[in-house]
Amino acid sequence: MIRVAINGYGTIGKRVADAVTCQPDMEIVGVSKTKPSAEAYVAASRGFPLYIADITKRDVFEKAGIAVAGSVEEMLAECDIVIDATPGGMGARNRALYEKAGVKAIFQGGEDHEVAGISFSSSCNYTEALGKDAVRVVSCNTTGLCRIIKLVDDEYGVRKVRATMIRRGGDPGDIKRGPIDAIVLNPVTIPSHHGPDVKSVLPEINIVTTAVIVPTTMMHMHVVQMDLKKPGDRDRIIELITAHPRIGLVRPATGITSTAELKEFMNDLGRPRSDLWENGVFEGSLSVDGDDLCLFQAIHQEADVVVETIDCIRAMMGTISDPRESIALTNYSLGFTPIG
Repeated sequence: MIRVAINGYGTIGKRVADAVTCQPDMEIVGVSKTKPSAEAYVAASRGFPLYIADITKRDVFEKAGIAVAGSVEEMLAECDIVIDATPGGMGARNRALYEKAGVKAIFQGGEDHEVAGISFSSSCNYTEALGKDAVRVVSCNTTGLCRIIKLVDDEYGVRKVRATMIRRGGDPGDIKRGPIDAIVLNPVTIPSHHGPDVKSVLPEINIVTTAVIVPTTMMHMHVVQMDLKKPGDRDRIIELITAHPRIGLVRPATGITSTAELKEFMNDLGRPRSDLWENGVFEGSLSVDGDDLCLFQAIHQEADVVVETIDCIRAMMGTISDPRESIALTNYSLGFTPIG
């Protein structure tokens, strides 16, 4: 069994922890928090040993009724690999801690590419992570872009991508970000950081991205346009998407035309936390005019990197060398069924 530690039991960390418990080849040895919180209580209720960054605060946790297993350093002594799910920028500071402990580390997309030197997407460059000591799983938006671009590029070749990210203002529980009464350019300059981030995984792709933030919490929405190297075929692209394990079609028959309805659909399907792990490509938006392809896709910012992180664990530990095998196992273990 691969022994996994989660440093930072927040939006992503708690989802990764639950996903690890579903895998037949992994186990959680501990999770960490910096202070007592609702998530700390959840970790305790899940039976996850709870470790803390500052062991001098043990009394604060215990007075709140939360048992402390030890320090983060002690947690690292118990694991084979640690998932750094701390706030953006903290991972780079934590790397020395992981190196000192002699454990492999996975960083999240809030960190720069340089934190590990390898940026990861399961269906794009899984084999580059085989046996590595440090890898960065790219952000939710970059994950979604990489999946669809790689799929189309493999079939038709992609000359150029233009994509606009319509980004949620904050996660559902993030009250510090709202209320918001604006559409915020994020950034004002072009390109946004997403294009260069895609190139950290798919360096040959010519891509320009823009981004705005809107007052919603559900998901991001991408407007994607690709110039193809040869004429595309809409039916073939739909066939490719349907066969892809991490891209789902939102069928017109569902009547879904918004992220809110898509989130509710996930809830009705019984997905944990109503999570959408795959890209949600709106079939009705797919337009192919010769070598021009356009589409809308929904990206759930809380969820799509979770399954990528599980695959990254296997790649780094070298237990499964074939990305298709790991992706299939991850999906199956989570009860991942197609949405379209």
